[in-house]
Amino acid sequence: MQKFDRVTGVAAPLPIVNVDTDMIIPKNYLKTIRRSGLGVGLFAELRYNEDGSDNEDFVLNKPAYRGAEILIAGDNFGCGSSREHAPWALLDFGIRCVISTSFADIFYNNCFQNGILPVRVTQEQLDALMDDARKGANARIAVDLESQTITRPDGETIAFDIEAARKHRLLNGLDDIGLTLQQDNAIGTHEARLAAERPWA
Repeated sequence: MQKFDRVTGVAAPLPIVNVDTDMIIPKNYLKTIRRSGLGVGLFAELRYNEDGSDNEDFVLNKPAYRGAEILIAGDNFGCGSSREHAPWALLDFGIRCVISTSFADIFYNNCFQNGILPVRVTQEQLDALMDDARKGANARIAVDLESQTITRPDGETIAFDIEAARKHRLLNGLDDIGLTLQQDNAIGTHEARLAAERPWA
């Protein structure tokens, strides 16, 4: 899994509440179990017109936001079904951090499995960051996981909380398999001891 330490750049404003996983990645993109290639389907029903052309009014189709790595989103982001394709699509598009007032639990957990940092802030803080994001290329936001801060374009910093274990996971690029492999020596020692104690097993 790709490590996350810091991301700096233009943030895309998505002031929509209750964005569910079907909106993030529609069901017709779920036929694959590959994590790559799903970026094209991210917010497909909002990004594309019926003829398949880009919807120029959608934020991620606007020149200032096409390369956005940070998403400023409305309350209850990632609700709905538990599809892991949602964080896969975000990551494949290039989104490394989503900032909101709240996230659906399963989506929140899936982000940490895929190298995406979901950050919870207060409504007042979200409103300020949303205003910053609306300035496009004229405003850059920095999210630093080590210091657990968001730095606004004017230099103001916003502190955020994150569980120590999840912070460790992202800083070191560890999914569940990676976390298990950190105990490889202990596992090997345990298995060798069992083999010696129970050679018949």
